[in-house]
Amino acid sequence: MATAPPQSPLATSVPVFEAAAEPTLKDPTAEGFYAEALRELSGLNIPFLLAGTYALSAYTGITRETKDLDIFCKAGDYPRILAHFKSTGHAISVEDERWLGKVHKGKHFFDVIFASSNGTMPVSDAWFEHARQIEVFGTPVRIVGPTELVWSKCFIQLRHRYDGADVAHTILKAHDQIDWQRLLAYMEVHWEVLLMHLLNFRWIYPSERDHVPRWVMDELRDRLTAQLEMPPPDMKVCRGRMFSRIDYEIDVKEWGFADVGGEGEWRRD
Repeated sequence: MATAPPQSPLATSVPVFEAAAEPTLKDPTAEGFYAEALRELSGLNIPFLLAGTYALSAYTGITRETKDLDIFCKAGDYPRILAHFKSTGHAISVEDERWLGKVHKGKHFFDVIFASSNGTMPVSDAWFEHARQIEVFGTPVRIVGPTELVWSKCFIQLRHRYDGADVAHTILKAHDQIDWQRLLAYMEVHWEVLLMHLLNFRWIYPSERDHVPRWVMDELRDRLTAQLEMPPPDMKVCRGRMFSRIDYEIDVKEWGFADVGGEGEWRRD
């Protein structure tokens, strides 16, 4: 197996952060597996980040149960991580080549994630540049920054799982640590999704509306105003598939809408 290249300075020079809280394990017997996994990962010289509930707890102080670890890495590194754990006797699986692999030991596992399921969120060097460092199970690990944490959760809107509350709580507790210019750039093509989350935040916390900079709302409002002057698109597209392929399946299979990619019917006036 090829040796991984050294981590860049951006991947190692991150500020130490005092986590506001940490999640509890749904199965306490998993702690040994997770502790061992983090030690192994830290010794690989492959950049990785801890995300999900651990990052959310660190920034917001919310404590809730978690059943696994969400390990984020770049796409080129995920095969190296899986190959290493396979060589140490762990079972591995590639659940979805587009974004997700898993490492298993008995009933315990952790996810290796390198993009979002809808392809909008590839993990890049910028994620490591803006990471924070906390200690988990006795090992110093990097967690995703609050800007990337918000981005990673914006599109998780399924019938059985909705992360809008996580977005709102992160803005509430870490708004001063969010790089709003970078978040807007991440969401450039899908700025309406960001607008939806920010309107949601304003409605939930009317007394905290100023946590979102005025210029962000002005920019998104101006885009909406300009868009209202445009005619509807000719191609019928259902971007709801970027939230949930299942919940919006009928739109593509029966109602003539194009999927996120591919052709659909033309709109008829």
